[in-house]
Amino acid sequence: MPEVVLKNAVELQVMREAGRLLASVFSYLDERIVPGISTMEINDLAERYIVDQLKARPASKGQYGYQYVLNSSINQVVCHGVPSETQKLKSGDIVNVDITLEKGGFIADSSKMYMIGEVSPLAKRLVDKTYEAMWEGIRAVRPGATLGDVGHAIQRHARQNGYSVVREYCGHGIGREMHEDPQVLHFGQPGKGLTLREGMTFTIEPMINQGKAKVKLKKDGWIVVTSDKKLSAQWEHTIAVTSDGYEVLTLREEECIH
Repeated sequence: MPEVVLKNAVELQVMREAGRLLASVFSYLDERIVPGISTMEINDLAERYIVDQLKARPASKGQYGYQYVLNSSINQVVCHGVPSETQKLKSGDIVNVDITLEKGGFIADSSKMYMIGEVSPLAKRLVDKTYEAMWEGIRAVRPGATLGDVGHAIQRHARQNGYSVVREYCGHGIGREMHEDPQVLHFGQPGKGLTLREGMTFTIEPMINQGKAKVKLKKDGWIVVTSDKKLSAQWEHTIAVTSDGYEVLTLREEECIH
């Protein structure tokens, strides 16, 4: 059985603050992620804002040898896209920006899809349905439910809309460490897997593909792409299990409670 670290009320308050700060990073980036910006410029904007304005630490930088503060995954990139000065966003692109932040010894992790300029209806549908799938998983969170319930809710929504769920990469427990137990799969069987308890904190971050679920890792050892070169989308929030349900610790200003 995984050793899941339950957070007490004081620790949850610190995580809540880290999540609030991380949400503000996306608000800062929203009007700046436009056609023509490079993914390295996005990285640098985020780093300066986190360090200078929020007095926080970009938790991804330096972890596992990674040099940057975020992942920028464009179009057929499933996850772990690496910022580049030469990679500039253009109208029609969809891009996932995945950022982590540590404040007061605890880490928050979240990602958001951006649709650049005029995107195709099919691309927009994938982005929207992936967002819905994440929320299907979030709404399944409550004490006594299982991780299988969460994964099944996500998988069912994706399949109903004609999409596939990436199986190799998953959500994770989070707190003082970026990756804690448990692993949170985005597929599963109702009633199976770890039972959720108040005080658990973890990410839900489904990667949903337009085509087949199969992915491949590029030679750089970081970037993961769809094998069939079709589009992929991802959204992510950090979640806490409460006494009667869930709390989204990284909820952004433009989001309502689903």
